[in-house]
Amino acid sequence: MIKIQSDASVYDLVTAYPKIQEIMVSLNFKDIVKPGMLQTAGRVMTLKKGATLKKINWETMKDTFKKNGFELE
Repeated sequence: MIKIQSDASVYDLVTAYPKIQEIMVSLNFKDIVKPGMLQTAGRVMTLKKGATLKKINWETMKDTFKKNGFELE
């Protein structure tokens, strides 16, 4: 299980672990694959902010990441 910080930027997380982008798309973060979004909004967006913005239950997000080998801290 890979531990990741939930307050790290999405850009940093995807750069370190590209699979996270696929996980986020599965959670309805479809904009993350648009050209330039990761490099711009992704630098200030965190997983917690994103969950709030998309109205995704935090436990659902944690469970989805856990099923994919990541533990959110």
